[in-house]
Amino acid sequence: MKMRVSAVQFALKDVANVEEWVAQVKHYVRNASEYGAQFVLFPEFVTTPLLGIGAAPGSAGQPIASLSDYTALYTELFSGLAKEYGMYLFAGTHVTKRGESLRNTAFLFKPDGSWHTQDKLHITPTEVESWNVEPGDGVEVIDTPFGKIGLLTCYDIEFPEIVRMVRAKGANVIFCPSCTDDRHGFYRVRYCCHARAVENQIYIVTTGTVGSLARVDFMRANFGQAAVITPNDIPFPPRGILSEGDINADMLITADLDLSLLDDVREAGSVTTWRDRRTDLYTDWQ
Repeated sequence: MKMRVSAVQFALKDVANVEEWVAQVKHYVRNASEYGAQFVLFPEFVTTPLLGIGAAPGSAGQPIASLSDYTALYTELFSGLAKEYGMYLFAGTHVTKRGESLRNTAFLFKPDGSWHTQDKLHITPTEVESWNVEPGDGVEVIDTPFGKIGLLTCYDIEFPEIVRMVRAKGANVIFCPSCTDDRHGFYRVRYCCHARAVENQIYIVTTGTVGSLARVDFMRANFGQAAVITPNDIPFPPRGILSEGDINADMLITADLDLSLLDDVREAGSVTTWRDRRTDLYTDWQ
């Protein structure tokens, strides 16, 4: 079975109004539909341009907690687009409220307009200290007609235990929206995506923000690139990269994932890392 995926290198830029941001989102979805994508991934913190609306040049926009005021707009937009185009839209992440606390929440919008959420589990120091974001409480895999998938955000991919758990629950593909401000952060996430693909013999689809927001604190610099990452074995490209974008470009990438190849390498690959794990010494943390 094959599934076609696209990943958006979303260009963060100051917008004058909501309509400008909505038009940008619609552009990417329409573009992906022209390539026949069935799954589309947007990056982490995709709604942050909304914080700068109405701010004077050189001044800071609204605080991060204000993003929750746009939740209805966000869900209505992506839910409608998922139904209109018959796609699974991984709509990056959006800051939501749980009582008095903030969560960095990833959303998957399904072709019927419903959605699934997954809070980020591992929170970076900046998110904690500057934005008071709190971690999620657990992880679940998501059923699709193409099998089970996982949804882990940025820093989450740097923790092999949680990825092993998601694989043990049956996920063959993990979608990883990200937001990194410099090369160090970008390559931490990127190299960990490759490691997790090798360890678990899975595909990982990742993307990050590019561009900058002059009016939003901690979003004034971004360094990103989309990639579709594979295990490193003979059926796949030698570098483990099925497709990747141009660094810091405003663009999207598209690739076909052959899920049957994962079964092949787990059974008879050059190495069989998933089969050979030592569950007598360490568990899958289910």
